Amino acid sequence: MKRRIIEIAVLIAFGLLIIYIASLRENSPGKTLAVIEKISQPEPKLEFGIVVDSMILYKDKVKRNQFLSDILLKYGVDYGKIDQLAKRSKDIFDVRKIKAGNNYTVLCRNDSSQKALFFIYESSSTSYVVFDLGDSVHVHIGEKEIEIKRQTTSGIIESSLWNAMVASNTDPNLANELSDIYAWTIDFFGIQKGDNYKVIYEELYVEGEPIGIGKIDAALFHHAGNDYYAFCFVQDSVGDYFDEEANSLRKTFLKAPLHFKRISSRFSNSRLHPVLKIRRPHHGVDYAAAVGTPVHAVGDGVVIKAKRSGGAGRMVKIKHNGTYSTAYLHLSRYGKGIKKGVYVKQGQVIGYVGQSGLATGPHLDFRFYRNGKAIDPLKVKSPPAKPVDSINLEKYKGEVDKYLAELNSI
Repeated sequence: MKRRIIEIAVLIAFGLLIIYIASLRENSPGKTLAVIEKISQPEPKLEFGIVVDSMILYKDKVKRNQFLSDILLKYGVDYGKIDQLAKRSKDIFDVRKIKAGNNYTVLCRNDSSQKALFFIYESSSTSYVVFDLGDSVHVHIGEKEIEIKRQTTSGIIESSLWNAMVASNTDPNLANELSDIYAWTIDFFGIQKGDNYKVIYEELYVEGEPIGIGKIDAALFHHAGNDYYAFCFVQDSVGDYFDEEANSLRKTFLKAPLHFKRISSRFSNSRLHPVLKIRRPHHGVDYAAAVGTPVHAVGDGVVIKAKRSGGAGRMVKIKHNGTYSTAYLHLSRYGKGIKKGVYVKQGQVIGYVGQSGLATGPHLDFRFYRNGKAIDPLKVKSPPAKPVDSINLEKYKGEVDKYLAELNSI
């Protein structure tokens, strides 16, 4: 019995010794050092989703008349590999569309060979194409992370909306966005000195650099003594703009068929023709604009004419419904696919400003007809589109109250 107790005591002591030795190993300086090294090890550097720590990077811009082969030959990529790249990428990205001025990066092996491993072409400020130059050529599209910053701005117009944006250190492209939102309610050719605006909007950034304007959440435009509100609201998964009464800002017709150009001649029953030097009716509005300025259909409809028509030059005429039609005269050329019988959508490019026919300079002669009779395009009143649905009104009013408070604080 005594011997049995001694054996048990020895086993317990041996077990405790093993536990003690294990604890020493666990807390040894070598183990601690390894943990510290693991914690302090830097994160790998990534470019376009590729670990580039062990590579040499060459960054440049595509030069004028430079093709993919011109670029890659400089980095030791042979014609066979370049041809393989062009064929493999055909369904993903057509290498013939590489544009001068766009950025590209070549990732090379960091050794004496400096063999090119990847070619990355930035097709836009947010998208890029990765060409893997390995044995099995691989091509894929990548997207840069976009950071969205919410901004507010305001301004008083002295000469133009664009200049007011510049004066307030705001991206002037916001002027184009506002003109699209208010295209059915404000005639931007008639903006007056003293008109003012407030806007809540998103500005987009990539790698810390601004790349453009995102969604406009809300805006107030004070024009000709009236306040015009615009609030973005999503219903049925579609975002649109509505006023403070929940009516849509979209109308059947746009207020004008082109952007930010002056009116050189108005609707008249007796105007001195600049070429013929005789007085006769001018049943349209002339918008002075540079040759090539896009001309948009002011509403949905069917093209009933797209051809030269005497003094009108190249003309497009669109029937919108049983009551209204519009005509666009003196075009330099037609929009893609525009011909008689084609259905067009509101805002679609149907031609480009020119001076074909009897014209002393480039301009668009825009005409509006009601039941076949010419009417003044600047006096056309369009019925509104669908308002906010009744089941969404409570939610909409809640958002409007929030935006109104924010607009008032700007």
